[in-house]
Amino acid sequence: MPAAVFWQITFVNNTEYNPKNQQIKIITGAARIGFWGAFGVKDKKSNIAIFDTFKTQRNKFTGEAKRQRGIIAHLASEQSPELRTRTSIAHAIAKQHGILWQNIYSGIFRDLDEVLIPVGVVKEGGRLPLRRGPKALQLEGVPFYELTDAGLLVASSIEELGDKKMKLLQSCIASLPSGDQSLRTMKDGMLFLMQVAPAFISKILNEYIYAYSTGTINSIAPLDARKLRSVIADQITVEKELVEAIISMQDDKRDLVRNFFKVLS
Repeated sequence: MPAAVFWQITFVNNTEYNPKNQQIKIITGAARIGFWGAFGVKDKKSNIAIFDTFKTQRNKFTGEAKRQRGIIAHLASEQSPELRTRTSIAHAIAKQHGILWQNIYSGIFRDLDEVLIPVGVVKEGGRLPLRRGPKALQLEGVPFYELTDAGLLVASSIEELGDKKMKLLQSCIASLPSGDQSLRTMKDGMLFLMQVAPAFISKILNEYIYAYSTGTINSIAPLDARKLRSVIADQITVEKELVEAIISMQDDKRDLVRNFFKVLS
């Protein structure tokens, strides 16, 4: 078989999708990697695009951002390997947006193979046996995917997971080792603030993941105080100033500040 031809997992009829019936289709290398990729021109290393918005609509995510957020949210939510293949992911995201899964499959393939896996957010979790298709591919199986430790941190920053994102973050933080004093303080502080000031912790995490998505930092896992401080120190100066001021206030002044915020919010 020519090197430019490889196998893609797909669903071959228009009946209701059943992940147990995933089958095989051949596509060309040019269709898979794009026009320039077929001629050996490599793209530069990509960063995750989960925060990317349109230049003229800053409050609207790009198609790539929506796909990657959908992939990450899906992998964070689904436990069954059969529902974590490329085809299953495409079906789930397409259903959410009311579009044909065939229209986004190539984008899902590209997001996984060229972005999320290379940067360490997603990894292959194993392979499922194929029921049909060439014997060699039946033996090789269909890949399914899972989030890495970095991927779990990224997942806990996206709104698509709803209330589950804070539980996911809590699990990530609780699993950190209590090594030196700074790491122990960061871990205990974040776990406590998740209970009393979850919006503040969400802000910190979003800044941290955003720095990763733009290439400001090269990795986000394992989370440590030095790496987190390098990203958010300048972002939380207002909160730090307010907390330090309130700590030093007399009770009557503290009540005044509390009432001030009540009036404004």
